[in-house]
Order: sequence, then C-alpha cells, then structure tokens
Amino acid sequence: MSDSSYQHVTVLLQKAVDSLEIKEGGFYIDGTFGLGGHSKAILSKLDSTGRLLVFDKDPNAILTAKKLQQIDARVDVFPGSFTKMPEVVERENLTGKISGILLDLGVSSPQLDDASRGFSFMNNGPLDMRMDSSMGITAAQWIASASEKTVAQILKDYGEERYAKRIAKAIVEERQKNAITQTSQLAEIIKVAHPNWDKHRHPATKSFQAIRIFINRELEELKTLLDSTIELLAVGGRLVIISFHSLEDRLVKRFIQQQCSGDNFPADLPITDDKLNRRVKKINKAVKASNEEVKNNPRSRSAVMRIAEKIA
Repeated sequence: MSDSSYQHVTVLLQKAVDSLEIKEGGFYIDGTFGLGGHSKAILSKLDSTGRLLVFDKDPNAILTAKKLQQIDARVDVFPGSFTKMPEVVERENLTGKISGILLDLGVSSPQLDDASRGFSFMNNGPLDMRMDSSMGITAAQWIASASEKTVAQILKDYGEERYAKRIAKAIVEERQKNAITQTSQLAEIIKVAHPNWDKHRHPATKSFQAIRIFINRELEELKTLLDSTIELLAVGGRLVIISFHSLEDRLVKRFIQQQCSGDNFPADLPITDDKLNRRVKKINKAVKASNEEVKNNPRSRSAVMRIAEKIA
C-alpha cells in the first residue's frame, strides 16, 4: 500500500529535530526512517554540504526512503536494522564525525494500520508481526511451536503482562484444536483468557506488544546499538531517542545515566572527577508529547524522548 493510504503523524516531530541542534553542514542519522517525517525535517535544516544516512528494516519504508533519495542527493539509504549503523558509518569514514543520531522506536502507524502486517488486534490479518517480512519466523510460526512456559515468559518479560501464564495456557490449548494464524483469533483467545479488563485498553494490548518485540528482537537490537553510539558521534553530537514502551525507555535511561556517571570505580577509591571518563551529558528531563499533540495524535501519549550530548 502507498503512503497516502494512511494518516500518519510523526510523533514529537519538532521537539525531536530541535533537540538535535542541527548544524547546517553536519552528518546525521535517522535510524528508523518510517515514512520520513523526521528525516524531511532534518533535511530542511541542512545545507548542500550536509548529509543524512537513513536505516529501516521495513521494505516499505526503504522504498519511501529511496524515493526521497532520488530527489535529494544528501540522503543515503541503508536497508536493514539500525544495528548495521557502526559498520556503515565506518565504511563511510564517518566514525566520530556524526552530528546527531535519531531513533523513533517501536511500530509505526502505517504498520499498525495495515492489516496484512499482522501487528494489530484491531484489524484482522495474517499473524505475521515481522518488521522485515522477508526474513525470520512469523508470530504464527512461533506460537505454533513455542512451549507454554516460553510463551508465558515472553508475555511477562516483554509485555509486563500480569496474566501471562493464564494467557499462555489458553493459547497452547487452542492451538491443539486449531492453528492460530490470524490476529483476530489470537486477540479473541487472549480476551477470553484475560480476567481483568481495563476499560481504556484492549486485553490483548500487552501480549501483542510482547510478541512483536520478541519476533523483531527489538530490545536486543537497541542494546547492541546503544553500546556503539558514543563512538559514532562527534564531540557535541546529540543522541535523541523516542521510546513508546517502558522497557525500551528503561534501557535508554539507564544507558544515558551510565555514560553520564563514567567509569564504575569502587566507592572508596580516591578518584578525581576528571578521571571518571564521562562520555555524555544529559540534556533536560525526559520529554513527552503535549496535551495538544496527544489530542491530535493519540498514539503519541506513550512517547518518551531522551536526549544526550557527547562531551568526550
């Protein structure tokens, strides 16, 4: 489906781009291109010497990025996970020269709204959930083979689902009778098994989120990238990350805190502050969408943006 099939509103657009403190001739990375809302805003602030590297696992997003590349030579497109960022940056001879890295984590509105992708319990479709539909196992394949214990663990660890064991038991019992291949099937199983409904949230919300995060290795990939971002940035370069899930945000928050604190020496060791090897400083508190943005775009309500600047 084309971009125009969806009403897509980029979350925290202006706040995120402003937080990068764009230098006109700088080198920037959008690690999660999506439909290019952030990328286009970054490009609008660059001069002819500036450059933007974009990454995305979603083949549809890459098609959109390549269309942008055709009309703007400052854009370079790299299909695949943002975990490829260090090797790409090194190959481009830009290690330590990047002025800003932006990540807008999670699933995009077009992915949620396209029933054929299998991300949403609101629209029936094949139970897929892969960001890159050309590789890896689908959610349906995983559900068909995973043990009850494993399913419960994933729902608990990645979805913080209180009733994980109960839901896992219901899934395994149902798959013995019928193959679970559609999003509506899984949503109904969870709905029936879930004993405590929140009137503001579908009972399948946390379970779908957990399975999606697991299938796409989202937390593992974020951990992998965070460990390498500091080396990629120039001194003064900004790292801006928008999270939509408490587990993602926790990882980002902890990473920034560790980099701000520097080396972890024993508390009783007499080390002066300048020897702590602090790599970044935190910029402001966590940023959230304004009431007006949430009203106009309800999906922005769970967004949390954190900003760090490399200092050494």
